[in-house]
Amino acid sequence: MARIAGVNIPTNKRVIIALQYIHGIGAQKAGEICEKVSIPAERRVNQLTDAEVIQIRETIDRDYMVEGDLRREVAMNIKRLMDLGSYRGLRHRRGLPVHGQRTHTNARTRKGKAKPIAGKKK
Repeated sequence: MARIAGVNIPTNKRVIIALQYIHGIGAQKAGEICEKVSIPAERRVNQLTDAEVIQIRETIDRDYMVEGDLRREVAMNIKRLMDLGSYRGLRHRRGLPVHGQRTHTNARTRKGKAKPIAGKKK
């Protein structure tokens, strides 16, 4: 099992798919990484040599922000908005949708389980 950026990536999947298990790497970046290291798209993780795995690891460490660093930066950005008292920061603080979605109905993922209110029925 290959370990890249602190994540055990699955061995029997294609490299492009397996790299997407790392937080911060999607389909686009996985393709770029494979291109830089010159690994064919149909190659599987268990067919990689140790040198190729090391090359992938070094490329990710050098060129991309992933896992802990990325999570930390996102959390710091949200904390900054909350400290400033901006509209987006207030929405984060109250646990409501941030990007202008409706809240009269829906938004249950952000707001949590519905709480019944007495005398609300019309």
